[in-house]
Amino acid sequence: MKKDSDKNILVTGGAGYIGSHTCKKLVENGYFPIIYDNFSTGNKWAVKWGYLEEGDILDLEKLINIIRKHKPSVVIHLAAKAYIGESINYPEKYFRNNVVGSINLLEAMKKTNTTKIVFSSSCATYGIPKDLPILESEDQVPISPYGTSKHVIEQIINSYSQSDNLNFINLRYFNAAGADLDCEIGEFHDPEPHLIPSIFEALLKNKEFVINGSDYRTYDGTCIRDFIHVEDLANAHVKSIDNLLKSRKNFSFNLGTGRGYSILEVIKEVEKITNRTLKIKISERRVGDPPKLFASGRLAKKELGWDPSHSDLNEILKTAWNWYLKINSTYIF
Repeated sequence: MKKDSDKNILVTGGAGYIGSHTCKKLVENGYFPIIYDNFSTGNKWAVKWGYLEEGDILDLEKLINIIRKHKPSVVIHLAAKAYIGESINYPEKYFRNNVVGSINLLEAMKKTNTTKIVFSSSCATYGIPKDLPILESEDQVPISPYGTSKHVIEQIINSYSQSDNLNFINLRYFNAAGADLDCEIGEFHDPEPHLIPSIFEALLKNKEFVINGSDYRTYDGTCIRDFIHVEDLANAHVKSIDNLLKSRKNFSFNLGTGRGYSILEVIKEVEKITNRTLKIKISERRVGDPPKLFASGRLAKKELGWDPSHSDLNEILKTAWNWYLKINSTYIF
């Protein structure tokens, strides 16, 4: 572990998709990540940068011991259950893990006098927005237990900031996508719930790809989403740490591009990049899916100097495709 504890950053969920990319970016910027993960969804092969401490956020005593041991200057809190569909079927799992686990982390920080946190929130806290692109002032009315859990955690963090001198930045992600520009790490879930890798899987295995709903009030009937390159999300975490270490201001930021793409638009771009044709099956709408979600990232640009420079859809898909081909031709696990 690094002796200069001012550079130590505790990353809960650091073995996950966004967490592993964030750890690489932290190291590139002179920080030293302490990865805290129970590997329920994270991957041990993705722990390439930093120091690993295996553990669960539901284990308060272990959290306290890990924070005392490494003395991180900032905590990045990514550990969470994060599937909307699953949250509707198993809400108790999401409230226990996400909400209770976050309270444990905040209590561990309080007991160790650790006062700075970057929280991985979500666009799901907004539910069905009234205005687009979404601003941070938009009402948060989540429509899934997952979104509710993230909204509740934001409120809890705000309460701790008022009573315990906690300094925070909430990052409300939109749709994370793409892979490491050097193709060292990328997205891998089993089963895979996310749009882009699911399209790739259907293409390579010559299977039908199911679109959940084609009758939304959008220009082609399919849902519209704001896709953010995981490299840009990782960079936002570094910039948030830089901000917290020099300022006492608390913020909530949308991490979006201000532009949405429909499911059919993504499919057409994938077909162009791969030179393959996807078999499509239209199914019923999925509960908890808003028709349109895309956000303004202007506040993050103003306060953090954040720029989603890799979030062009073509670049997202090319890096994701390169990674998907790699993991399907090389045994990396």
